[in-house]
Amino acid sequence: MNILILSRNPSLYSTQSIVDAARRRHHYVRVVDHMNCDLVIEEGKMAIYYHQQKLENIHAVIPRIGTTATNFGAAVIRQFESQGIFTTMGSEPLLRARDKLSCLQILAANGIRVPKTIVGNNFYSFQSQLELMGDPPYILKLANGTQGLGVMLSESKSNAESILEAFFKSEEQLLLQAFIAEAKGGDIRAFVVDGKIVGAMKRQAKAGEFRSNLHRGASAYAIDLTPEQTDTAIRAAELMGLKIAGVDMLLSNQGPMILEVNASPGLEGIEGATSIDIAGSIIQYVEKSVQI
Repeated sequence: MNILILSRNPSLYSTQSIVDAARRRHHYVRVVDHMNCDLVIEEGKMAIYYHQQKLENIHAVIPRIGTTATNFGAAVIRQFESQGIFTTMGSEPLLRARDKLSCLQILAANGIRVPKTIVGNNFYSFQSQLELMGDPPYILKLANGTQGLGVMLSESKSNAESILEAFFKSEEQLLLQAFIAEAKGGDIRAFVVDGKIVGAMKRQAKAGEFRSNLHRGASAYAIDLTPEQTDTAIRAAELMGLKIAGVDMLLSNQGPMILEVNASPGLEGIEGATSIDIAGSIIQYVEKSVQI
């Protein structure tokens, strides 16, 4: 099978892990930087060129689209979709999951627990937003942040109002969220492939830090999910339309609470913590989905 991986950097752990898994199973695999693709849009002649060469004879595409390349990355995926080429992630699910506000709206509307979130677009409503949220502390989160960037903890209403005002003036959208104290700086990453959990880990923030991102020094170890956690993670990925997803959950007093559904979850942390061949599961999903 000819497999194309869309990735900006072939040396990244996640990209290389998928390449290695594909080659172990005797597939031809090529890594292409989606930001260097040229899309030819013409009736009945949709095509993609990479360094002046037309991309042809591709059986499957595995997109690894970073947050800074979301829109054009989705356009490249859509171009492959228009040619009837199988892709492990659709263009619309990518856009849906990357929009934190839309993601939370879809999950909550379908009965999935999420942290209480308030989003406003009115400079004069900040005080009322904080009143609706209740007592501090609060989490303030950039709608397009990633890896813990743009996530702030505010321990007073006045501080939170100042942050909201500053980002409003810079035209950045902020989500105001309840702080889940009982999580104690920890969360769960469940890795979903084709509607099944293939690995899960608990991440714990380092001392003095409330963000449990591994990029910020958090520790991680493998865990077994409860039936409720399993069902929640699988349903969240399904609602986003994602066949491959990293579902981040907090352990709240009410039960598992979804923080985010990641469309291009990294493999290094989860494979390192669990010693599970997650990349191999992705290739098996491709094999199951493409008949040649």
